[in-house]
Amino acid sequence: MKGSSNSKDMKKGRNRGTIFIVSAPSGAGKTTLCKRIMETLDNLRTSVSFTTRQPRNGEVDGEDYFFVTEKKFRSMISKGEFVEWAEVHGNLYGTSRRRLDRMIREGYDVILDIDTQGARQIRKTFKGGVFIFILPPSMTELRGRLENRKSNTKEDMERRLKRAVEEIREYKLYDYVIVNDSLKDSLRAFESIILADRNSCSKRDPLWIEKNIIRR
Repeated sequence: MKGSSNSKDMKKGRNRGTIFIVSAPSGAGKTTLCKRIMETLDNLRTSVSFTTRQPRNGEVDGEDYFFVTEKKFRSMISKGEFVEWAEVHGNLYGTSRRRLDRMIREGYDVILDIDTQGARQIRKTFKGGVFIFILPPSMTELRGRLENRKSNTKEDMERRLKRAVEEIREYKLYDYVIVNDSLKDSLRAFESIILADRNSCSKRDPLWIEKNIIRR
């Protein structure tokens, strides 16, 4: 169930939306948390990434990802259409600059579900983004979660675990860290970060406050 404030109220007094960059090793629960926060808070949008990997069971083109060929993806790179892109586990992922800019201008907060390579690029491109890293409770737990994914081969799982160690060591590049041991507690922490940012002084438009509050 979403919060009581509607989208229009959440945008009051804000010039632009905020980008929330969320990263985690594969299996840490990042995707689940991002989906649940969309159901919990208003005025949130997700930036659907482009990818060259094959869809998993249940994934929908245009909702989970835009699934494209490598030829199409590299053409988009050459045209400067991505604000960030990276190769992860042999597949290419990228965030559309045009779609992201439009949502922010319209005052929406945007969840960017991207890896650490993409997060580094975003830090150089955008100012004011909020960076959140999702940690698993332990590597043992992470291995168990990956084993439960029937789509992962043994070789693929070992590659993801090796990559997970490298990604976890980059957590200090982020503003917040959430240890995803309990989905309920992790979701509460995620929500608190977003609400605190929305109510920070730096995100308020002084002209709007002068016109709509002081002069009324």
